Amino acid sequence: MKDLVTDIKALQEETLKNLQSSKAINTVRAYKSDFKDFGLFCVQNGFKNLPSDPKVVSLYLTHLSTKEVKLSTIKRRLVSIGVIHKIKGHYLDTKHPVIIENLMGIKRRKGTVQKGKKPILINELKKIIEVISNQEVEDIKKLRDTALILIGFAGGFRRNEIVSLDYEDLDFVYEGLKITVKRSKTDQFGEGSIKAIPYFEDSIYCPVKILKRWLNISKIKKGPLFRRFTKGSKLTLNRLTDQTVALLIKNYLNKAGIDSKNYSGHSLRSGFATSAAESGAEERSIMAMTGHKSSEMVRRYIKEANLFKNNALNKIKI
Repeated sequence: MKDLVTDIKALQEETLKNLQSSKAINTVRAYKSDFKDFGLFCVQNGFKNLPSDPKVVSLYLTHLSTKEVKLSTIKRRLVSIGVIHKIKGHYLDTKHPVIIENLMGIKRRKGTVQKGKKPILINELKKIIEVISNQEVEDIKKLRDTALILIGFAGGFRRNEIVSLDYEDLDFVYEGLKITVKRSKTDQFGEGSIKAIPYFEDSIYCPVKILKRWLNISKIKKGPLFRRFTKGSKLTLNRLTDQTVALLIKNYLNKAGIDSKNYSGHSLRSGFATSAAESGAEERSIMAMTGHKSSEMVRRYIKEANLFKNNALNKIKI
């Protein structure tokens, strides 16, 4: 009987490990961050946060709505609370009427318009590359940042995908460059995918040619593709963080005289999708590059790109 109890305990521990491993590390980190805010709300109001009650969760959602928190953030917090309960072995009915009806009311009162971050389009991209080129710093730094920006844009990469790239993921071919993406947000089981980036006519903006120059000057032959520098401009073995991508983008936008407030690391990815749509690329071609599993977001990019192109006012002559 004792062995049986021990076995069950071991199985429970393994099950918890499986639950914790079912999500990517960054995703779990985001869930924990959201749950921390929920926990603070519970402490301040004398509620139990784990396991919690649907009524308490509903009150928390209402609390968020009074703080001018976006509806998308409120929904994400609800998901996070539910996932943390599951990971910790507790059940929370996130579909309970007191939660769902409250969300519907919040949705009606707040509206559902989401103002996303701005995409970096071709004009902004060229200004960024020009700013990097005109900096009074070592060529090795210029090439790293130029390669990172151009590859990020051309591949429609998420910022964590950019910094996760290794030299071993690259395959230079006659037509350009094949990049193996080992894992992504929509590929949690690591099945992998390949992105193909052709050569561009203008070598200044060609991600393939610039990447070759970066590899040549950095002498990287294995490991992380985009790495940190020490204060003495010495290249280290340490991989850049995804937060660094966002900071670099904002820094160069500001130097180019563009207000960076409404831009983020995601702006490279959305910039590619929007620019491709503006150029007439098909929905499935854009999705093949970005790795979107749902066409909803891609169609939003296409709609944004066509706001002026298919505008009825173009037929009016004044």
